[in-house]
Amino acid sequence: MAAKSSNQDPIERAQKLVVAGKAAEACALLRTQLKEGRGGLLTRIALGRALIQANENGQALEMLRETAALAPAVAEAALALGEALIANGHLPTAIAEFERALRLEPELPRARLALGSAWLEAGEQDRAIDILASLAHQDSDTGREAASKLAQAEAMRSEARSPQGYVRHLFDQFSANYDQRMLGDLRYRAHAILRELAELVLQPEPRSCAVLDLGCGTGLAGVAFGDIASRLDGVDLSPKMIEEARERGIYDELILGDLVTALENGVSAYDLILAADTLVYLGDLAPVLERAWRRLRPDGVFLFTAERKPGSGFELGPKRRYRHSEDYIREQAERAGFHIAGLIACVPRIEAGAPVDGLAVALQRP
Repeated sequence: MAAKSSNQDPIERAQKLVVAGKAAEACALLRTQLKEGRGGLLTRIALGRALIQANENGQALEMLRETAALAPAVAEAALALGEALIANGHLPTAIAEFERALRLEPELPRARLALGSAWLEAGEQDRAIDILASLAHQDSDTGREAASKLAQAEAMRSEARSPQGYVRHLFDQFSANYDQRMLGDLRYRAHAILRELAELVLQPEPRSCAVLDLGCGTGLAGVAFGDIASRLDGVDLSPKMIEEARERGIYDELILGDLVTALENGVSAYDLILAADTLVYLGDLAPVLERAWRRLRPDGVFLFTAERKPGSGFELGPKRRYRHSEDYIREQAERAGFHIAGLIACVPRIEAGAPVDGLAVALQRP
């Protein structure tokens, strides 16, 4: 048996070690092969993938970038580089590498699965479905995984909210210059509008409040309400937005995650909950309103902005942001148990040179 093991292909041995949960041993084996000059391109790719399994994501990315540069015409090298980019949180560049792999080898199943899965993670379910559908019928591990991902993508189509992956991806991309873009180019004022509305409804004057900022972004609303916040917590889906908000040093706690889940799982009670330009990524407002009501103290207030839809109900607009009618907001607020303390027309931002027709809403828990 020992002789058979020693003659086994090192890459195959390393793959078996990874499957057995011994990724670090697989890395050591493959490094030895390369150091002794007994490994080539496939060994480098295998080492990069083993490093990912060993949670050495930075080393994996460095290894596979070098490998892809050495073999720019090899689809497997582009695919492995994309996998390392995903592991390091670089979704857009990973998608580009998966697309490059498919240009080099259009029928490479694992590259198609990786690309479809990446588009699904980015919240682009229609693109994911187009790519995964051709794989899902195959009787193979790749086909079965594609079928599972396809089912997830199709389920996302029926949800009355923007996909979390799409929102996270969108705001990760804007995080570096978000304030400049929003305050300058788009003349964003949702945070200031909510503070003005708070002055009207928190009578006789704004008091010291425990505040929860939903979709806190870089912390613009936190700054606007900081002077009346005895405690200030924030929630956001985007890791990079959370980093920017943390740099301000104004939040007591920052939670990375979905706002509905954060409301459901949290235990703290608040006097004031904010959602400045955040609920535009939700169609059905019932889940967030019900959970916000439970997290507010008696007489607590939920302040939010929305984009206005004429008539009734809600709709997804051309910019993939939901619009809500005044009638719909009133109906859902009353159903959740809120008293409508204020509801005014506003312009939260400029879009394509035109003012956005919006609503600023104050709901009070009796």
